[in-house]
Amino acid sequence: MTTARVRGIYTTAITHLLGTNGLEVVQASEPIRERFDESFPAAPADVTIETTRDRQGVEISGVSEAVETVADELEALAIDSFRWKSDVPRGAVFDADVLEAGGGGGATVDLGDDQRGYLHYDDADGYVDEGDRYRVQVHEPTPPWSDDEPRVVPTLEVQGGLCTLSRDRTGVSAALRGEKADELVGMTDLLSVDVPAGWGVRWQRAAADADLEAMRTALERAADRSRALEDALADAPDEPAEPGRLAAPRATTWCWFGRDSRLALDALRREVETTMPGHHRTKAADRAASAAVDFAEAVCESTGTAGDDGDGEFPFAAVTRQFGPTAGDRIEIGHGKPDGRLITLGRGEVTDWDGDGKVTLERSMRGGGSYDALGVPKEEGDVAVTKFREGRWWYPTTYKDAAGSAKGTYVNVCTPVELFPDSARYVDLYVDVIRTPDSAVEIVDADELEAAVADGHVSDELAEKATSVAEAVERALSK
Repeated sequence: MTTARVRGIYTTAITHLLGTNGLEVVQASEPIRERFDESFPAAPADVTIETTRDRQGVEISGVSEAVETVADELEALAIDSFRWKSDVPRGAVFDADVLEAGGGGGATVDLGDDQRGYLHYDDADGYVDEGDRYRVQVHEPTPPWSDDEPRVVPTLEVQGGLCTLSRDRTGVSAALRGEKADELVGMTDLLSVDVPAGWGVRWQRAAADADLEAMRTALERAADRSRALEDALADAPDEPAEPGRLAAPRATTWCWFGRDSRLALDALRREVETTMPGHHRTKAADRAASAAVDFAEAVCESTGTAGDDGDGEFPFAAVTRQFGPTAGDRIEIGHGKPDGRLITLGRGEVTDWDGDGKVTLERSMRGGGSYDALGVPKEEGDVAVTKFREGRWWYPTTYKDAAGSAKGTYVNVCTPVELFPDSARYVDLYVDVIRTPDSAVEIVDADELEAAVADGHVSDELAEKATSVAEAVERALSK
């Protein structure tokens, strides 16, 4: 049976999803154990699922087959759930060249094949300079929609949840203090596990709840993985060589959740615990919102005022009044691509807002070039007026000149729009609809959508939805 460790704002829903589909959740936190009213084993995990820093999705890392199994479940949540396999997975080993060093807290390194990494100076021995070479391991991968580079470290480590084996440690230690730490260190000798020479053992906090058998299994697995990593690197030169990947013992896949996916996660969570409409949508908006959501649900549960059917609408007005965006705020347009990239289309001012989920954004445009597909020149003084509505599969942008006359309208077809405090987010579905200054209406870029389907970036179901939305918009604009 595949075992998984889950952490972050989606934990309850994912724990329930995996459990109902025959996977076993291990190393559960205390709130999860109480919420499900069951004891989860403190056993090694085949896969670890963690919410990304921006709360837009999750990282799935671990045994390749287990990663694929979990990713299949999460991708099937809703039509706007996407997945991408990482070329720089957690735990992978690369030879790297330092490209840029100097200011800041670290250096950018070349990992080969157009991949980059970030090496903290504190993690390196001595002075780091351009042209230096290191053998590094991926300590913290980054999702494809992030501008950050994966953090790499110049050492080797095998993480297992209950214990970690590392080449820069010696002996046995524990990541906690007091009697429990001494107990874990002392019990290690009783496990009779042969740890490879040169690797130090560090027990993690989760091991405090594990029995001897679970500890033995965890240490055996970690020891086997460290030997496998050494074997994978056996043919590598003693000193770092040209940039490139040397070993990738584990896999990493990223899942991005759209609005419908978050609502599906709400429904799963609601089967276990009191869950307000838009629970995950609100928590994804702002870190401060998490505490507010927890408080509101606790009050509803204690007073018996919480509904069980989840038919309520996402409380857009209440959430955006508290956290944004509202009139006067400045937000950017986060234009996601089905291949995992995130492109920023600029930042503008919210000039109009209402509690039904509508936001109008105005951006000042620079002169030069022309507007895509419209064939109209960009001129100084032009203004782009974009009208978003939470949950809608499209949004229009009308370009106006300095006198206020329309120069054309471009309607972007996309996954359901989410309006976060600092950005409007969605995934672009390529096909769009334009209305030129002479009122001609046309669907454009349908061939790009077909290519995305052929490349495996867009499902047939999603492509059909995008096409039907574009056709509906075309009919509306033609009237």
